[in-house]
Amino acid sequence: MSAPQQSSGTSIQTPHAGTTRKGGGHYLARLSLLALGVVYGDIGTSPLYAMREAFHGQHGIPVTSGNVFGVLSLIFWSLILIVTVKYHVVIIRADNKGEGGVLALMALVNGSRVARGLSPRRIMIVLGIFGAALLYADGALTPAISVLSAVEGLEIAEPALQHWVLWITLVILVGLFMFQSRGTARVGAVFGPVMLVWFFVIAVLGLNSILRHPAVVGAVVPSHAIRFFAEDPSRGLIVLGAVFLAVTGGEALYADLGHFGHSAIQLAWFTIPLPALLLNYFGQGALLLTQPEAAANPFYLLAPAKALYALIPLATAATIIASQAIISGAFSLTRQAVQLGYIPRLQIEHTSSREIGQIYVPSVNWLLMLLTIALVLGFQTSSNLAGAYGVALSTLMALTTVMFYVMSREVWGWSLPKAAAVSGTFLVVDLTFLVANALKIWHGGWVPLAIAIVLYFVMSTWKRGREILSKRMMEKTVPLKLLLADLAAEPPIRVPGTAVFMSGSSDGTPPALVHNLAHNKVLHEKVVFLTVMTEDVPHVGGEHRVTVKRSGKGFHNVVARYGFMQDPDINEILAACKANHLDIPLEGTTFFLGRETLIASDRPGMAMWREHLFSFMSRNAMRATAFFKIPPNQVFEVGAQVEL
Repeated sequence: MSAPQQSSGTSIQTPHAGTTRKGGGHYLARLSLLALGVVYGDIGTSPLYAMREAFHGQHGIPVTSGNVFGVLSLIFWSLILIVTVKYHVVIIRADNKGEGGVLALMALVNGSRVARGLSPRRIMIVLGIFGAALLYADGALTPAISVLSAVEGLEIAEPALQHWVLWITLVILVGLFMFQSRGTARVGAVFGPVMLVWFFVIAVLGLNSILRHPAVVGAVVPSHAIRFFAEDPSRGLIVLGAVFLAVTGGEALYADLGHFGHSAIQLAWFTIPLPALLLNYFGQGALLLTQPEAAANPFYLLAPAKALYALIPLATAATIIASQAIISGAFSLTRQAVQLGYIPRLQIEHTSSREIGQIYVPSVNWLLMLLTIALVLGFQTSSNLAGAYGVALSTLMALTTVMFYVMSREVWGWSLPKAAAVSGTFLVVDLTFLVANALKIWHGGWVPLAIAIVLYFVMSTWKRGREILSKRMMEKTVPLKLLLADLAAEPPIRVPGTAVFMSGSSDGTPPALVHNLAHNKVLHEKVVFLTVMTEDVPHVGGEHRVTVKRSGKGFHNVVARYGFMQDPDINEILAACKANHLDIPLEGTTFFLGRETLIASDRPGMAMWREHLFSFMSRNAMRATAFFKIPPNQVFEVGAQVEL
């Protein structure tokens, strides 16, 4: 069978993107509130560390009036140009039937009828796989830096607790990952209200500081950023690495597009997160102008000492919510990657009977937990993690811009000048931030790149291996017409019942049938060839999902089509067959599956080490019977050896 970026798969029950148009203003406001807890958790907690890294991090600059105004101006225009214009105005329109994210964008071009040649598709596949790999790295980095930066507030409130910060962080993170298997249906509804309180609090803290030093608002004038760079370009480039932390999380709104839709995401951003973030950043700047020593932690020092004991738990809750959204996003990304054939079949559990987006992938959960713990123990502080965090996300944002350029040309049909002007403008900004963060590669920035490179080779090896295996199997496939002719010449014994042969292609005879016929010399009265295909769209409607073709002599071809956001289910397929006048009772039907033993060889295809890797992944992939929910006691597996 055919093996089945970023959408978050969040725990909050949300409709499809297009449904926001059907509700009124009250419904849209409610959906926007829900989006706060998923889309804006990551960027909403950036004030915990962004300004601090500019003035107190490993490459911190002196706290002077010119530097403060320059950094604030850079943060302001970064939020406007990258998050607001690039993502909320332009990129958000590049949806694949309502879904966003790098894999959805990749599938959009790959499935387009107007794509010219194989080159754009190959580019999108490479960028999409590496972008997905970077998202997995982000799935470990975001919980590590977010929770750690929140708990570090204890150092301000109670300096004696400094040695406990690391261990408290680890306890919170382990608890967060342990909780995933239970799902978040019961607590998901409070994510939005908690983040609403968070944005309100940080806005009030920032406004209170701005009122004490209102001149800081003048930093919105871009001349301050220009002057800051002109005075010392090398210093400006270094500081850009810290400024970029203020826009991390911008990619999330595009990945979560399918859960909330354009209108809800945009309404939430312009009314709550954007004003609150700007007020807080400018409030931190005003504080630094009067208290330069506050650079050690300007976010927490904005608050009165007595308020810290309430602010630290709130900040921790906000970072946990941000981490939850990223982890859920990794689960959803995994389902997409499995369906599109970039990852072996994995166990995917649905934690809610009412909301299909609530899924749990045990293997991914434990891998992310181990990576997150390793990052916290290895980097020790959120300041040390900041460099690695920036490298991963600046690379991802640049990849998204390049993918958008290809999509705008191949799918939207934009002219070269128009596509180059729009994408080129964004790419200049993205590459500037990427270069700034690349300066930190030797200070930990190599870690997420190493993780992404390893995952890229794993995903690309699986994809290429499946293509080679399919080609090898097709070499042994007998055309159905030839089989029917042979059966007419020498009719075999037909036994009562139905046999379903799972096939990766609808064009030929499954090898399992040929082997079974050669060894057992019998055929069932009703023979069904079942092929499950994943389309390059998020969802395939029920009316288009299953097609039935009758080939005569009791043979039937059934093709079931699913989107990359859907899970195949044998019961659903059989019900659709019955609606198409092909009755296949689950009880009594025998399912024949091929089980290949893969042998690495020197035949053209992949390097030997990749063939061994593919064979290892294939042996450890989830059994097709479990993945497609086929009763295991009704399965007959036919083995075969295949040289790759």
